[in-house]
Amino acid sequence: MSLHHSARGRIGLAIGAFGASALLLAGCAGGGGGNGGDSGDSGDASIIVGTTDKVTTLDPAGSYDNGSLTVQTQVFPYLVNTDYNSTEVVPDLAESAEFTSPTEYTVKLPAGLKWANGNDLTSADVKFSFDRNIAINDPNGASSLLYNLDSVETPDDTTVVFHLKTANDQIFPYILTSFPGAIVDDEVFSADAVTPDTDIVKADAFGGPYKITSYDFNKTVEFEPNENYKGLLDKPANSAVVLQYFAESSNLKLAIQQGDIDVAYRTLSPTDTADLKKNDDVAVTEGPGGSIRYIVFNFDTMPYGATTPEADAAKALAVRQAAADLVDRQAIATQVYKDTYQPLYSFVAKGFNGATEVLKDLYGDGNGGPDAQKAKATLEAAGVTIPVKLSLQYNSDDHYGPSSGDEYAMVKQQLEADGLFEVDLQSTEWVQYSKDRTADVYPAYQLGWYPDYSDPDSYLTPFFLTKNFLGNHFSDAQTEELILKQATETDPAARTQEIEDIQARVGELLSTLPLLQGNETAYATKDMSGVTLDASFKFRFAPLEKK
Repeated sequence: MSLHHSARGRIGLAIGAFGASALLLAGCAGGGGGNGGDSGDSGDASIIVGTTDKVTTLDPAGSYDNGSLTVQTQVFPYLVNTDYNSTEVVPDLAESAEFTSPTEYTVKLPAGLKWANGNDLTSADVKFSFDRNIAINDPNGASSLLYNLDSVETPDDTTVVFHLKTANDQIFPYILTSFPGAIVDDEVFSADAVTPDTDIVKADAFGGPYKITSYDFNKTVEFEPNENYKGLLDKPANSAVVLQYFAESSNLKLAIQQGDIDVAYRTLSPTDTADLKKNDDVAVTEGPGGSIRYIVFNFDTMPYGATTPEADAAKALAVRQAAADLVDRQAIATQVYKDTYQPLYSFVAKGFNGATEVLKDLYGDGNGGPDAQKAKATLEAAGVTIPVKLSLQYNSDDHYGPSSGDEYAMVKQQLEADGLFEVDLQSTEWVQYSKDRTADVYPAYQLGWYPDYSDPDSYLTPFFLTKNFLGNHFSDAQTEELILKQATETDPAARTQEIEDIQARVGELLSTLPLLQGNETAYATKDMSGVTLDASFKFRFAPLEKK
């Protein structure tokens, strides 16, 4: 289902979620906080979007989180993108994009492209964008996804040839739609360092459907349509968008309830969602999602980790396995999230090709429940001192929703219930949290994940290659070999088996402990049109109508 402009000035806003079918909420333009209405001009309406999902940095080379992506996907161009109601990769900025040999992916750009600031947008910008992402290799960036990129060649101003290390890469086109696929202006961005947000905004270095006209870090971002944009999306059906950040989800709920904002997205509590469903002035749109919540173990600093005085790999593994025996996912899903999340027993989210429930078989009582006797036997067999003293960190400022505190209080309770663990539970706000987690500050910590692209590889490559996004010092040659093999596997049945084999292997090693899988939810005033849950995994302000 796609959205179209209408004489009534409909506002389009797409929200990425898992599932190929879209749910549409239609109505007139202009919510309580907007300036739109039945003006007859599709460009008159403005919208206000509220969120608790903070930005790390505007620079695509320095971020790998959805708060940052929400802004980046509006203002930076991508060569290709996913078709918004399917998982198909199609040209966006590019005129064409295809494999011209098993190790060459060639992109043709239109002539005469411009950045919002008037600079020429050419193949040189494309090469610069990918080269700098790899060179900077920021610990909070997504350069690890470019593991198979050997070099970028630009025969002329409109041609880009990506040379790949391994042939028949099934994943590379998807990677171009995700974090490292954003193209930046080579006359503005630094080649060897993350560029400050203020420099990007001041230089008007934008090439997506929108440009930023005002920027107050994690307070407000103001957008206007970029007249120089030429890509997959049609001209935005609104005159402006304001993205407003809320420190507390309770204030976000109040704002949508009172009509001070037009759309609320990420994240309200399950209780707030149930309450808003009863409100005739608010439309709640829900759809199945690919988001997951999990614990990351730092292989250097966790109990018995490689850099601790008592370093012992076998004991460290026993600690991770005992934790897996003790968590009760269903209790967390029901008691904390009112079953808006479901238990997750593997590493690839349910609904994706190759997803299994390997953790249900390996740990706990074999049916998804905890088993303290099994956990105790695992620790004792490895010679682990009981109770295990574990430092566990979670995010405190609603980046993962207002229920994170309750979720991790329950995890602590479950680990400690039978005297096998003593958990030191601490919290940190997101901006600092995102720095600390890659600096070995946290032995074990909370993360959430939204897939970068509509393929099971998005749950594997970023997590389990040696050079992974988590930065948790996990490295396993067998896992690495399997991941690289599935990425170039052309036989669908063989690839499915390889994905299952990867999950079996990492299920034994447990560098992460998956807990829950969630849905996607958006909230809008009733007279706000175009709130859609689709398959793109991206939050879009622009309408879905394709050129």
